[in-house]
Amino acid sequence: MLKVELLAITPLAEKLIEEAGRTCYLSFDKMAAESEKRFIRMIIKNGHHSVLEHASATFRITGGSRSFTHQIVRHRMASFSQQSQRYVDERDFQVVVPESIKGNPKALEIFNDVMARCKTAYKELKEMDIRKEDARFVLPNAVTSEIVVTANFREWRHIIAHRTEKNAQWEIREICGVILKELAKHAPAVFEDLV
Repeated sequence: MLKVELLAITPLAEKLIEEAGRTCYLSFDKMAAESEKRFIRMIIKNGHHSVLEHASATFRITGGSRSFTHQIVRHRMASFSQQSQRYVDERDFQVVVPESIKGNPKALEIFNDVMARCKTAYKELKEMDIRKEDARFVLPNAVTSEIVVTANFREWRHIIAHRTEKNAQWEIREICGVILKELAKHAPAVFEDLV
């Protein structure tokens, strides 16, 4: 089951971004209650996105597929800690089933058959004392995984903008949509234009 959990976020992130950004202009005298919202909208509009790098957020994503994690780790300006198939026993692995397969009885039969054969092969290799790091070679991309992702706000904007567009793969689009909703709750001025 897919779960996206916010583990940590920079406290008072928008005020911190304003403080850092106003250093560029030495305009601290313009800081006031709620001034960060207007300031952030202005820097985003002007493309001064480097200031957003002072705040960050960390998410734990559980139940996404290895296909998803292979996509998210391509964003190199982030930090990742992922469940290791080298060290974690995957005998009872769970899988993500795409809706296009779920909705087609023949496709679902083929999918379930292949997943069962992969699970049997993995178990048989383990029973032959094949190490997990080698037995994992029979595991499919549908296997669920757990990953923790940390990125600064600029990178989260980049990831979300690219991974929620209509041509993005459905799973990463769904996960990044959940991340966007969570980030928009905590830093609305930074993410409101992406919602």
